[in-house]
Amino acid sequence: MATVPWSTHTVDLRSDSVIKRFRPEDSGKCEREWRALTLLSAHAPGLAPVPQSVDLAAEEPVVVMSRLPGEPLRGESLSDQQLKALAAAVNELHAAVPADVLAEVPVRPGRQHRLIARIRSWTPHLRPRISDAIGEAMDQGLTWLARSGMEHVGRPDVPMAFGPGDGNLANYLWDGTRVRVVDFEDSGLSDRPFELAEITEHVASWVGPPLDVETFLDLFDLDSAERVRLLECRRLLALVWLFLLSFDDPRRPRNPPGTAERQAVRLSTLLA
Repeated sequence: MATVPWSTHTVDLRSDSVIKRFRPEDSGKCEREWRALTLLSAHAPGLAPVPQSVDLAAEEPVVVMSRLPGEPLRGESLSDQQLKALAAAVNELHAAVPADVLAEVPVRPGRQHRLIARIRSWTPHLRPRISDAIGEAMDQGLTWLARSGMEHVGRPDVPMAFGPGDGNLANYLWDGTRVRVVDFEDSGLSDRPFELAEITEHVASWVGPPLDVETFLDLFDLDSAERVRLLECRRLLALVWLFLLSFDDPRRPRNPPGTAERQAVRLSTLLA
């Protein structure tokens, strides 16, 4: 049984199946996980675990799925083959659900307006705890955010896509031939630029062996509007991560010392 203090679920790994149990208050996550597995099983078989059973009414809502082969890509220096396989899996995932079916899928949590609201709520409480370098990068980010117009834009003018909702490379499994995807508790209706930014700006993509972001993004055929939105989404996600990393407790750090300072440099580079 695998669990961590900040997790929303526990995972029981069996030889041929995975049992994922959610906290009672997280039944929505369980429902999204099941919906995603069902949709992908129908429209992109082999890309994600096969759904086996679900109990949304249980005291601890539970999803049972097949166990996929492979090792997580997080913490790996990706070869050209792995990078291309990762991009192929992400491309397949985004395009898997037909447009008429996708139109009925609820918007995934954690989209731009929710992230901006979180930034606004975090800002007054963090300043006494951060260094000058982090504070300067935050100020740059907040100034950009105020001018970006992202708070006032509804649905972006780019094609919709199915989004897994988590850019952690630990959710992408390499079996030596292809990449498959797990963890869909925050999945739903999204768009490619936002989902790609989730991957490139996630701390898992650079705190260890870094993802070759430019080569990775070049493997996606994005139109001009998507490329503009991609940069905006990368800036927004980088700002969110700067806040998150600044909240790290130095007595019980989840990341190496200096990670927040490195993120400040990353954000400033994206804003330049």
